[in-house]
Amino acid sequence: MTRAGDDLDAKREQLLRLLSSYGSCAVAFSGGVDSAVVAKAAQLALGDAAVAVTGTSAALADGELKAATLLAEQIGIRHVVLPTEEFADPNYVANNPDRCYYCKSELYTRLGGQTERLGVRVAVNGANADDLGDYRPGMRAAEEHSVQSPLAECGITKAEVRSLAAEWNLPVAEKPATPCLSSRVAFGVKVTPERLAMIDQAEQVLRALGFRELRVRYHADDMARIEVPIDRLAELCDGEVRLTVIEEFTRLGFKFITLDLAGFRSGGFAKLVPSEMVQRFS
Repeated sequence: MTRAGDDLDAKREQLLRLLSSYGSCAVAFSGGVDSAVVAKAAQLALGDAAVAVTGTSAALADGELKAATLLAEQIGIRHVVLPTEEFADPNYVANNPDRCYYCKSELYTRLGGQTERLGVRVAVNGANADDLGDYRPGMRAAEEHSVQSPLAECGITKAEVRSLAAEWNLPVAEKPATPCLSSRVAFGVKVTPERLAMIDQAEQVLRALGFRELRVRYHADDMARIEVPIDRLAELCDGEVRLTVIEEFTRLGFKFITLDLAGFRSGGFAKLVPSEMVQRFS
């Protein structure tokens, strides 16, 4: 009988061999656990022939670039910051359910244009095996730009990604998912840097109050919908905490402040994606 640990060992070695076969690579590096594991594996397999590239724009939450920079330093991989211009694309700003496709297309286009300057042959991302089959418009963009997904190719799941991160002593092993700020804006409501700044600062308010897993969703008419784990809903209704949230969110420009009784969940707008679009990008 094959033990789970043996299976992960085999997948880890497969991942290192695959990355080594590229000769050199650029890792699309957000600083989350998936891209961190790919970056670490690339550094182990390729050494100086691997580079981590972080795309930056108004959609990146405050502090994430600094955290990614520190993480790349800890991993020991060369790190490059690459400004992106997705807000210049009206398809992105319109914020339809395929917004992520246009975001990733912009990132991968710019990344592809940098490969020669960076001295690498292959661009890779952090998509894992659990991402396959989900509604992932960004995966279509990866295919169109020949961006490889080594974790997915090696059959490494999200849980196994976290196990590898812990094995390699990466500080993001238990880091909650931190998708871009634009994912917090309801489909059909235009994505603007100003609205993303409101969301980012509102989430910082909640973190300062001790919440770790959270989302502030932006709806039309400057309405905030707060998601926190169900077992912490009551804390937001506590007198002092509630008044602090109202005061701070109002100061940021929110006109309505709501609490989602269903609690925190990733992909909060996924249920609103039309079925024909799910079929197109799955």
